[in-house]
Amino acid sequence: MFTGIIEATGKVEKIDRNEGNIDFVLSCPFAQELKIDQSLAHNGCCLTVVEINSDSYKVTAINETLEKTNLGAWNVGTEVNLERCLKFEGRLDGHIVQGHVDKTGVVKSIEDQNGSYFITVSYEETNEYTTVPQGSITLNGTSLTVAESGTNQFSVAIIPYTWEFTNMKHLKIGDIVNLEFDIIGKYVAKLLKSPLSNMVQKYQ
Repeated sequence: MFTGIIEATGKVEKIDRNEGNIDFVLSCPFAQELKIDQSLAHNGCCLTVVEINSDSYKVTAINETLEKTNLGAWNVGTEVNLERCLKFEGRLDGHIVQGHVDKTGVVKSIEDQNGSYFITVSYEETNEYTTVPQGSITLNGTSLTVAESGTNQFSVAIIPYTWEFTNMKHLKIGDIVNLEFDIIGKYVAKLLKSPLSNMVQKYQ
């Protein structure tokens, strides 16, 4: 479980193919604090630490993960948003994030609004996921508030701090980003499509 508040960024140091999987070696400021089997969100995708060195660690992405996320597009040198799992002993500063990427989106526009940035992202048509203004969305692992919501697209406003201390500053139009939609919204959408919901509407 995560909050979408990015702790630091890491850098991809090495990429090795292992049959249908990919092993990534990344460096980060807190590598020495990690433990084997620890969960760590990478651009919002939960991966398990399988090896630790002095200032780097290794994780493995299976084929299913590679198909659903933007991890397959990483190169040596790619900067990645990182968050360690939530400790239940403090404030929940972002929102409830599972680290399970729902789908990817495409950056349609990036507007510099005199220091802050307004980013619009589109995603393939689906009835499973939706956004609402002032609702929550996780973009590359970062908890953000939806500023505008449209059909299969949404916009978010990025404050200068978030822009500077995450990999948002490297985004370009056309880039693929990982999306995790709000868990409460996903349950509501599923309930509205359930047979029980149809029965309720029938007798209203």
